[in-house]
Amino acid sequence: MNRLGNKAVVVWFGDDLRLSDHAALTAAAQTGSPLVCLYVLDDSRVETGPRPLGGASRWWLAGSLRALEASLKKFGQTLVLRKGDAATIIPQIASEANAFAVYWIDNEIAGQAALARNVAHELERAGIEAKTFPSDLLARPQDIRNKDGRGLRVFTPFWKRVRSLGEPAQPLPTPRKLPPPVKIESDTLEDWQLDPSRPDWAGGLRAAWTTGEAAAQQRLHDFLEHEIKGYAIKRDRLDGDHTSHLSPHLRFGEITPRQVYHAATFAAAQKPAIAGDVEKFLSELGWREFWRHLLFDLPNLAEQNLQPSFDQFKWRPDAKALRAWQRGQTGYPIVDAGMRQLWHSGIMHNRVRMVVASFLVKHLLIDWRDGEKWFWDTLVDADPGSNPASWQWVAGSGADAAPYFRVFNPILQGEKFDPDGVYVSRWIPELANLAPSLIHHPWDATPMELTAAGVTLGKSYPEPIVDHKAARERALAAYAKTRS
Repeated sequence: MNRLGNKAVVVWFGDDLRLSDHAALTAAAQTGSPLVCLYVLDDSRVETGPRPLGGASRWWLAGSLRALEASLKKFGQTLVLRKGDAATIIPQIASEANAFAVYWIDNEIAGQAALARNVAHELERAGIEAKTFPSDLLARPQDIRNKDGRGLRVFTPFWKRVRSLGEPAQPLPTPRKLPPPVKIESDTLEDWQLDPSRPDWAGGLRAAWTTGEAAAQQRLHDFLEHEIKGYAIKRDRLDGDHTSHLSPHLRFGEITPRQVYHAATFAAAQKPAIAGDVEKFLSELGWREFWRHLLFDLPNLAEQNLQPSFDQFKWRPDAKALRAWQRGQTGYPIVDAGMRQLWHSGIMHNRVRMVVASFLVKHLLIDWRDGEKWFWDTLVDADPGSNPASWQWVAGSGADAAPYFRVFNPILQGEKFDPDGVYVSRWIPELANLAPSLIHHPWDATPMELTAAGVTLGKSYPEPIVDHKAARERALAAYAKTRS
């Protein structure tokens, strides 16, 4: 029952585009007050604001907002869309709606936290309550500190600390009903032009993905019911579908880590045979948590080396080589397959992400930030924590970083994780007729073997743009200078 007369409450949806396990929405529904469900696209990129989304993420956002709008409609609610400075727009909406409060999920990281502080300040000035609710993290960053009060920089002790806190809170169900909406003028998604046009490059994304909360829940169910067995061993294999594909759903808050965690542990309790696979899966969820906690401490993670020694590293700007890497034209099949998969579907297997990142920063000595920016624009799951932190991990400049002398051999990586060439054949059809023993290093094929496979190196498929052995030695020499 609404005890506040006609006073309304605004729920500000950020990176939490769902109805279940949404503490702010649940609390707003319990007030019984008229409700405004609001999403603000704030891509002004002021220093204290969130990072503007890349192209693939904008495509995902459009689909996720449509799904959220459809879910709200079933409850008689509407989704109000506005674009601009959230710290200006949200108090305006609250005033228009005669709202006593604005509720939202506190994401606690980088620009999101700073933006939330600005919004809260402006609401306070207007005499409107700003009420935040726990974020989608498994643990609060403030609860995972070392003796000096700093966040942990090594994954294993971090994850042990998180697990030592016990089970995360049980997820909240979807509210049984929502109060009536307040009529507020709204933009349309078409106004925002999130979907690509002229050209429309999203055909592969549409074929690969279904956005929205219902799709996320179905994906989690299917993975735990049918696909998780063998995950601990098979997750690095490229010649099959052995991963959960939940990362973009988590990125946009269509599903929460709590929901994933509890569903996975329940599945392990029901089927003890998959307990080891579930434990490995949860540790991968832990890496997302680790990167987000790191971002909480280091908001400039996408721009600044975590290890100051790398500030003097002599990167080699090379626009031509960067372009070849982006287009999947390096001459190394596993690298090119990954980059073509990324462009087509907005995703790339994590094993291949490490290989292609290592190739860019170590074989080509191109600044990790150039690769991070490309991934930010082309990944549907481009996360403000995981994306830059993973690039810094590979480059050696980040937290819990790979040793500087670890230079992934793209040939051996392909042979180990795609032994029959299934992955390469799919994404590089011009090599599909080569024997598996040659497909990861076609330059070793005889002229007769190349002719029989319809391959002409340098024409139908490029020659390698660098020699692996020479590039590795050059990288080790460059990294040794940084560490001396």
